[in-house]
Amino acid sequence: MSSFRVWAPHAQRVHVVVDGREHAMHADGRAGWWSADVAGAAAGCDYAYRLDGGPPRPDPRSAWQPQGVHGPSRLVDHAAFAWSDQTWHGVPLPGSVVYELHIGTFTDEGTFDAAIARLDHLVELGVDVVELMPVNAFDGDRGWGYDGVLWYAVHDPYGGPDGLKRFVDAAHGRGIGVLLDVVYNHLGPSGNYLSEFGPYFTDTHSTPWGPAVNLDAPESDEVRRHIIDNALMWFVDYHVDGLRLDAVHELKDDRATHVLEELSEEVRRTAAYLRKPLFLVAESDRNDPRNVTPRHAGGWGLDAQWSDDFHHALHALLTGERQGYYCDFGSLQTLAKAFTRVFVHDGTYSTFRRRHHGRPVDPHLLSGAAFVGYLQNHDQIGNRAGGARLAAMVPPDLLKIGAALVLTGPFTPMLFMGEEWGASTPWQFFASFPDRGLAEAVRTGRCEEFAGHGWDPARVPDPMDGATFARSTLDWAEVEKEAHADLLAWHRDLIALRRRHPELTDGRLDAVRCTWDDGDRWFVLHRGGVAVVCNLAEEHRRVPAGGRPGEVLLASASEVTCSGTAVNLPARSVAVVLID
Repeated sequence: MSSFRVWAPHAQRVHVVVDGREHAMHADGRAGWWSADVAGAAAGCDYAYRLDGGPPRPDPRSAWQPQGVHGPSRLVDHAAFAWSDQTWHGVPLPGSVVYELHIGTFTDEGTFDAAIARLDHLVELGVDVVELMPVNAFDGDRGWGYDGVLWYAVHDPYGGPDGLKRFVDAAHGRGIGVLLDVVYNHLGPSGNYLSEFGPYFTDTHSTPWGPAVNLDAPESDEVRRHIIDNALMWFVDYHVDGLRLDAVHELKDDRATHVLEELSEEVRRTAAYLRKPLFLVAESDRNDPRNVTPRHAGGWGLDAQWSDDFHHALHALLTGERQGYYCDFGSLQTLAKAFTRVFVHDGTYSTFRRRHHGRPVDPHLLSGAAFVGYLQNHDQIGNRAGGARLAAMVPPDLLKIGAALVLTGPFTPMLFMGEEWGASTPWQFFASFPDRGLAEAVRTGRCEEFAGHGWDPARVPDPMDGATFARSTLDWAEVEKEAHADLLAWHRDLIALRRRHPELTDGRLDAVRCTWDDGDRWFVLHRGGVAVVCNLAEEHRRVPAGGRPGEVLLASASEVTCSGTAVNLPARSVAVVLID
């Protein structure tokens, strides 16, 4: 026998259809909840809910949709999975190196099981935490995952619920934590039936995707619970170690206690119960340190947030790009501010936004580890018209400088899959909506978006073309090729260096110091007794190291030498040196 429960506060009649047989449900005493016990129903049974005689719909809390997001749900017994990670006690986010990947394009097969076969590569690289892009169910086989419509269900083409569990179990067996990307600010355009069940959305607020998820309007208590229960499910039933929360600035909540604060407290309690560290990482466009400020200090208590300003500062410096939101970035002074104050726009005027933006980070209250720093991620690559990676824009010697600054800085560093070997495969926007009208609307919208920025629509890859997806899949044969292998070795060496020198994992922002010369194009990141000395110029430079340089710990060029209080660097090179 199985018990079925669903929230449908405005329905007059609710039935559950189990393996084709319909059973009446009863209001169970909680406002809007309906329940039924069905004899003979067990794991593997298909079921759906019928509201007021309408068509059967999948369970809003479905764990598995083997027939797609429009089909019936399938019962899953989470207790039946044979875990082998009983000795896994988690991994702290501070000090860790994060690696972002997309299951569908990480391997040719595009499954959890195929990704398991590549975990040893990440162990050798030195990765501590794998960040999976969203894996909840969306319409079609191919997609980034941000158009998910069933938050509790694991995308079946990837391997379904047990596939994700096998991946997490295998990662833990290799000493790697798993950070899962989740999307609570909107649902995708196809297969979203939540509004038929209840007021999951509200016109009180709007988002780029339409009405906001109902976090503060009437009947929002159960909607908030829908989010929080989902988050806790990933920790308890799937053993994940952290969640990355997509675009939290679009979680519109005017309650006295924001849903993020409520979520962070519940996760703290769950961590105590599970006796291992669990963490929440936000993506936010607001440059607001409140996300990661502890609750006792008036914040929402999340553990970390992505730092786009650091990315923009480093990307604009290396590429020379100044269009769009890069217009206020690119100088060495801007990079220095990002290293020491995290947000370049911390109440300053943003030319791109045409207004002041952000607020300051208190370096005495917050650690740099509370901010994720990166040179590339799925957005910054995939939101370019052609999905070009940085390796297609700058030479390997500049890639090495960028990698050195990411992996020796005070932030929690993150790499995007294939970045470590300078993958030549682009990361393009792709989807596979079966509905032809929707597919055409997405295709047209993508072209119009970039045509407005001066792109020839003919050069914008068709997101519905399977070839776009295929081009975005990693080519693992590149790892053995000389130029790629050299860059991979550089990343391995940098991560190993982090392990050996505690200065390089020290998150104290007030201990970070930068010196630079915009004219001569050199930059030095001072990390205690270690200096990361960079020459971005096209000529040899003698760079003052801020003390007497001693041992060269790692250098991107063999010609690096030290003399007096300076480091002699050939063009476009970097060295990590001890300072006496």
